[in-house]
Amino acid sequence: MRIPFVAGNWKMNTTVTEAEQLIFEMLEKLDRIEGVEKVLCPPFVSLVAVNMMLRGSSIKLGAQNMYFETAGAYTGEISPLMLRELCEFVILGHSERRWYFGETDEIVNKKVKVALTNKLKPILCVGERLAENEAGKTEEVVNRQVTAALNGAEPVSNLVVAYEPVWAIGTGKAASGEQAAATIQFIRDVLAKLWNKSIAQNLRILYGGSVTRANIAEFISHPEIDGALVGGASLKAEEFASIVEQTAEIKGRIK
Repeated sequence: MRIPFVAGNWKMNTTVTEAEQLIFEMLEKLDRIEGVEKVLCPPFVSLVAVNMMLRGSSIKLGAQNMYFETAGAYTGEISPLMLRELCEFVILGHSERRWYFGETDEIVNKKVKVALTNKLKPILCVGERLAENEAGKTEEVVNRQVTAALNGAEPVSNLVVAYEPVWAIGTGKAASGEQAAATIQFIRDVLAKLWNKSIAQNLRILYGGSVTRANIAEFISHPEIDGALVGGASLKAEEFASIVEQTAEIKGRIK
């Protein structure tokens, strides 16, 4: 059975002081919740501080991005060697990286492979834009993104995939549970063709996009959906703890 997974992506929010306060507010409650893997992804500047605060807890740490070279004259970039001493996971291919910073499928592929080579666990994000969704191209786009991102990558069990429809991110307009579950099942089918059915069945696939404590149950009640990549709601200690708690409770009942 796949272990449920909930990650909080803080994006470009919180100073180091604010990050420490947020961890202080949620640490005890999150640490008590069992049956779900919990990951927090603060900005780069807070990784050291948060790493220290999470030591000895059941909460894991992730970064929001990474460059595909391990060292060199790449001013402003962060390498996998810098991250792996601090965190276990790294978000790759997020739509905000793709659309605001021009990251292509090829760049995401390079990042995925170098992350895996350097023992980091990618949280690979895929998802279609509103126009693509309305044109009925969701499966076409998601198939392209998944296939391209994993091209040449060895089959691995520590990859996590997050389906985040771009039109639902930060808009307050989430997909329906049925829509998300159908697309996530399609992603699993793509993974089965790319690698094999056994690996595809064991990989965790999340939903992300305007997830809140009011709608999380709609998503994780579907057996195909293994958890959530949470944006804005992860900046609110009580709300994020509620999302994790509901995930643990509901997934504990789904066999």
